[in-house]
Amino acid sequence: MTDTATTTTPSLNKFEKLKAEKDGLAVKAEIEKFASLGWEAMDETDRDHRLKWLGVFFRPVTPGKFMMRLRMPSGILTSHQMRVLAEVVQRYGEDGYADITTRQNIQLRGIRIEDLPDIFNKFEAVGLTSVQSGMDNVRNITGDPVAGLDASELFDTRELVQQIQDMITNNGVGNSEFSNLPRKFNIAITAGRDNSVHAEINDLAFVPAFKEGQEGSQRQFGFNVLVGGFFSAKRCDAAIPLNAWVAPEDVVAVCRAILEVFRDRGLRANRQKSRLMWLIDEWGLDKFRSEVENRLGKPLISAAAKDEIDWEKRDHIGVYKQKQPGLNYVGFNVPVGRFFADDMFQIARLAEVYGSSEIRMTVEQNVIIPNIADSRLATFLTEPLLERFKIEPGTLTRSLVSCTGAQFCNFALIETKNRALAMIKELESELTFTQNVRIHWTGCPNSCGQPQVADIGLMGTKARKNGKPVEGVDIYMGGKVGKEAHLGTCVTKGIPCEDLQPVLRQLLIENFGARLREAVIV
Repeated sequence: MTDTATTTTPSLNKFEKLKAEKDGLAVKAEIEKFASLGWEAMDETDRDHRLKWLGVFFRPVTPGKFMMRLRMPSGILTSHQMRVLAEVVQRYGEDGYADITTRQNIQLRGIRIEDLPDIFNKFEAVGLTSVQSGMDNVRNITGDPVAGLDASELFDTRELVQQIQDMITNNGVGNSEFSNLPRKFNIAITAGRDNSVHAEINDLAFVPAFKEGQEGSQRQFGFNVLVGGFFSAKRCDAAIPLNAWVAPEDVVAVCRAILEVFRDRGLRANRQKSRLMWLIDEWGLDKFRSEVENRLGKPLISAAAKDEIDWEKRDHIGVYKQKQPGLNYVGFNVPVGRFFADDMFQIARLAEVYGSSEIRMTVEQNVIIPNIADSRLATFLTEPLLERFKIEPGTLTRSLVSCTGAQFCNFALIETKNRALAMIKELESELTFTQNVRIHWTGCPNSCGQPQVADIGLMGTKARKNGKPVEGVDIYMGGKVGKEAHLGTCVTKGIPCEDLQPVLRQLLIENFGARLREAVIV
């Protein structure tokens, strides 16, 4: 493999060839032309693939109606930005949706190609960008959802996350240095004690750790580095320690060095074996670490003996005191992360009227409004929106996560969001619970819904019933988040969706202490 790894050769897959022919970011200069042509007259490669470099996704299941994916470092928006997104969604009426993703960002649905110039102008005016949010780029960088608010945090990671975003995207306008990676790349950074970013499922993650000082000097805060975590249809792996400790001031440089090694030396012939872990497997961790040091220009410090992830995972739903006296943050549940324009306008209004005009997303697809004064809190809690987006949701609803599903995604093998909501509602009416149970739905083996980190994970598949093909799921169990996080495994395959509810009911009773309500007759 050459250092450039971009030369088009017969051994390279079709995606490497299309990238070599024309950088994905090149379509940025053609948006007006595309809007004039219309989606049907566009070059198919530009439409189906290169637009993803700008965060615009053609969806064959909704032809003519595109999805747009934002970049939102640490999941943070202003109320003004949320209002602009609401205006975009509102334009598309019944086709307009917004979904919070498991990477703390927002996807807009129903977008028409004719409106892209206007949408991009609106984004630029309020500091929003969707650049490099798809295909072989670094995806949205996740951070602690309560960074800067949490009295127990060890470091406020917001600025670091923003610096990494700015480096990768050239301050949001696009950066050809990192627009041709071998495959997508996920980065997370946390300095909380509960691993709120699911560090173990990222290609690169920074977790809090103290390095012992010399001769009795104070411990220095920094991060232990994890590498190689990923989900794919072919393989799923948790990230492994790089045996490196990084001071906060070196985090961005280490990110750059690792990305440069992956960009220039990563595997490109087989697209199913192009994520970072495959390169680490081929080289071994020591060689990979050495190559990173070469790019960094100095040796990496060995990892701290232990990290500081020692809490169980929090979901941040409810009312919580901030470290700032007299202020609170309130997290509310957005069932399966889906809202509409009116919801978005209301969230923006609540953030302005009661908070500091700031809004935050979580990897559980929920919303946090921070900086609500004690004197305003009681009134805030009477707002009608909280009757739907609850701060005390049902036990299963509280932790329910779902990918887009077949309603909008052509990769999905089953419908997920609507089915998940209906099934959870029925289960909550049938059972009482003594503990939270995290149920994640994903429509296909690409695992956008992350079933491997759930207590119960449901992965869409094709099953058979009475000799006929039907929508079904494979069931995963045993995923652990927070301290000592690990991935779950598949325990049952091919359960038809129409037969799933009693199966879930029994799993909840046998494994999680749920009990049948007295009125329920099975």
